[in-house]
Amino acid sequence: MRHAAGPVVLLDRDGVLNVDRPTGVHGLDELALEAGAAEGVALLARAGFTCLVITNQALVGRGELSPAGLEAIHTELARRIAAGGGSIAGWYACAHRAEDGCACRKPRPGLLERAQREWGFTPAQTWFVGDAERDVAAARAAGCRPALVATGKGAVSARALTDVPLFPDLPAFARALASAAMETPE
Repeated sequence: MRHAAGPVVLLDRDGVLNVDRPTGVHGLDELALEAGAAEGVALLARAGFTCLVITNQALVGRGELSPAGLEAIHTELARRIAAGGGSIAGWYACAHRAEDGCACRKPRPGLLERAQREWGFTPAQTWFVGDAERDVAAARAAGCRPALVATGKGAVSARALTDVPLFPDLPAFARALASAAMETPE
């Protein structure tokens, strides 16, 4: 088991860290950071949080992207985030298609539970920041605390999830968390 240097924050990828494309990110030429994503991860790192990414990537399961291509996208995304002072400690990707019925594809909690086993964090003290209803459902199913950002699908998702904290972007979430405005229960 790995141990996080501090508390853990879970992050969705598409719509939170990078621009969510309707057909998915098939290669580095389609990869663009969300405005403020690198800054948000850097703020979390400076506040002592370990960031892990939880993402559905059915492009792999459909044969539209190779596992090596997905790894290259994650490597480049990590490089861009690191250039802004942030760090991603782990990547958890479900490569299954929705129709495969796996336990790891959000809204199911499998990836969050795997990350919890590997990093030893307490779910009730861990935020999962996403932009979609499936992110919130997965967070709740795993016992984590959901938050939405208005980037990606977040502004639309928030209309149906009025009980979930909504932030304009990842830096706004990070500032609120770092300032202890969002207390983590013991």
